[in-house]
Amino acid sequence: MIMSAGLAGISLLGCATALQAQAVPASSLVPASSPVPITAARTTITVPAGPLETGLLSLARQASLRLLYPSSLTVGRGTPGVSGRLPPDQAVARLLEGTGLSYSFTSANTVRIFDPMAQDGSEASAPAGDGIALDTVTVEGEGELPPPFAGGQVAVASRLGILGNRDFMDAPFNVVAYTSKTIEDQQARSVADVTENDPSVRATWADASYSNQFYIRGFPLANADISINGLYGLVPYQMAGTSWVERLEILKGPGSMLTGMPPQGSIGGTINLTSKRAGDDPLTQLTLGYISDSQFSGKFDVSRRFGDEKQFGVRINGSYANGDGPVDDQSNELGEAALGIDYRGERVRLSADLIYQKNYADNPVRPVYLRAGAVPVPNAPDASANLGQDWFYADGEDVLGIVRGEVDITDNVTAYATVGARRNDFLGLYNFIYLTNPVGNFAANVYLQPNYVDTLTGEAGVRAKFDTGAIRHDLTVSASGLHNEMGVVAPVVATYSSNIYAPTPFAEPNLSGYATDAPKTSEATLTSFAVADSLYAFDDRVQLILGARYQNVVQEGWSGTTGVQTADYEESAVTPAVGLVLKPWQNVSVYANYIEGLSQGPVAPAGSANVGEAFAPIKSKQLEAGVKVDFGQIAATLSVFQIEQPSGVLNAATNVYSINGEVRNRGVELNVFGEITPSVRLLGGVTLMDGVQTETANGTYDGMAAVGVPDVQVNLGAEWDTPFIDGLTLTGRVIYTSSQYASVNNIQSIPDWTRVDLGARYTFERTNGKPVTIRASVENVLDESYWAAASSSFGLARGAPRTVLLSATFDF
Repeated sequence: MIMSAGLAGISLLGCATALQAQAVPASSLVPASSPVPITAARTTITVPAGPLETGLLSLARQASLRLLYPSSLTVGRGTPGVSGRLPPDQAVARLLEGTGLSYSFTSANTVRIFDPMAQDGSEASAPAGDGIALDTVTVEGEGELPPPFAGGQVAVASRLGILGNRDFMDAPFNVVAYTSKTIEDQQARSVADVTENDPSVRATWADASYSNQFYIRGFPLANADISINGLYGLVPYQMAGTSWVERLEILKGPGSMLTGMPPQGSIGGTINLTSKRAGDDPLTQLTLGYISDSQFSGKFDVSRRFGDEKQFGVRINGSYANGDGPVDDQSNELGEAALGIDYRGERVRLSADLIYQKNYADNPVRPVYLRAGAVPVPNAPDASANLGQDWFYADGEDVLGIVRGEVDITDNVTAYATVGARRNDFLGLYNFIYLTNPVGNFAANVYLQPNYVDTLTGEAGVRAKFDTGAIRHDLTVSASGLHNEMGVVAPVVATYSSNIYAPTPFAEPNLSGYATDAPKTSEATLTSFAVADSLYAFDDRVQLILGARYQNVVQEGWSGTTGVQTADYEESAVTPAVGLVLKPWQNVSVYANYIEGLSQGPVAPAGSANVGEAFAPIKSKQLEAGVKVDFGQIAATLSVFQIEQPSGVLNAATNVYSINGEVRNRGVELNVFGEITPSVRLLGGVTLMDGVQTETANGTYDGMAAVGVPDVQVNLGAEWDTPFIDGLTLTGRVIYTSSQYASVNNIQSIPDWTRVDLGARYTFERTNGKPVTIRASVENVLDESYWAAASSSFGLARGAPRTVLLSATFDF
């Protein structure tokens, strides 16, 4: 968020009392010669000579500072500029040389600027508690965590792949970064719980289960396509917990140029998880929790920094939860442990993460599938009903590690490299339910599914800053690679029939003849080379991003039963991107982008005339435009988009499989976050979509609605710090999804649904001055039973029943 102090003073006249500078004696302020001790790492700063207002904005963005000063202070003043790799206090001092102004650091990243010669009563004096805060972020730097926006629920910046951390006002995309405060206050157990704040995202897997799958902008996002610290292929394969997650960042729309091709080819958007790092202040925290029906949990988080300049950091955190869930006769066990270490040197920054997760579900909730045809979808069963068997289970285990390093070769050139690896082992015994009639009867297959995934991934690149005349450049060149090996078999070990409203027990079959280890069934190697240049002109009021990525895909596949090779191809493609940001005012951004997504090309299926033919990677195309307004304490993004995704179809006349199908989703998104008042916060928005099958086999379904794309999605949450009990906050959230089609012929559909969540938290200090936070929330307060989503891959997802969550967090 970059806001002009002068313009802010005009645009926020409605909050004039909060912005007026109040006179205080200059002697009451800390002079520039004795600021608050600054321990932040040095940052490369380049601010040319010119108007002071422009220089302050540029410095704040590059050094991740909050600047507070009255709007009249910079009028008529200039700056000699500043250049070099400096700590924040030296950068501010040099920028203010010759201006007659002074400064005071009130915290490590908050600076008050004032005129020490102003007389009492003058607006030029530094305000004691008021002023205009300029929340900005640096574009680069490992370990430099972008600060939160007003209210603390969302960060002011997100990681945009090779572009690095970018302020949301400077991003030509619809992006949002949910903070650890949001994760903790909402008692989120998995990534899916956090995405329930976003109106562009819907979970397409049953709630309260062992796996996560999503739709973003009406297109599927596989859990395996979530990245960690910008790297794909490392996230726990079935579901990711949240105890080690500092930020959850969502980029709406394809991102192949920015991040490379996701392993599963998701194109509706990307989710990136940022791991926790040690902060400057010591942290020792314990959280005890409870989830209905009888699930108890514990979580710890400890961090410290060491060294004369706190250059070494260690953070250890973990959690364990076990017990019966809200669905009858179902239990879940989730254990997590993470170690994060980092080093912040003058020119070198290093970090490493080691994460372990164990996820076991006894009799897990799973999707319900539809038989093709004209059978209407029956009403959803009771949300707490158990549709499985007591002997079903899903058992997953993940171990992953990441190492990253950055080196400043010069003040304007930085080289970086990162590498990660993960091992996933999974064994599941569960059913696939297929509805056969509108009264809820189903046929079920029982599968025993062993699965493993081994991944090695990495990226290396160089970032350079330079000027060509009046245009400033941030140029990045990178190369990335991902090798993924998977083994999976899923034999049917039994079949049975029952009804979703009156499920019956079924005897466990004899599994002695079935393997619990899977042979290798696929191997993929993805390599890419990318270049992106961010061009800035007219004091950053015009920003242009140009980029392209060359992606090569090598794919091999084998039958899990016979070992016969079923796929073997190598293809490549180039995906470009163009982004434009215009700032008619510092608190208003108008943006547009064209960007392409990339998915692995399909192979012509058995039965087609060209069986085995491999196709080049599929390109999906997005056009998007929007406007972002930063009102200081609250911000909004309004965007319109169109995404076109090609698909394979089988020609009935020639029996030839080809890439001739297409789905097109168009939409309008409104996102809001921040504070309406200092005690009232909003988070959420509205998404309107129109998903259409524009091209289908023989034109049979042309013009019909796309599967699983609702017309309306609403997620709106609010928090209120009550005036009658100090420390008490009341929370609420409403989630609404309109009806959606569940079949390509638009005969099968599910109705709309609404979920209401309520909660409260209370924070107080113990006698030793350390805080305690008690949280209580109820999800699905009205205990509605509903089909939450429909998708072509996972059928129907059930919503969870009323769920009570309690926790108490103790700081030591």
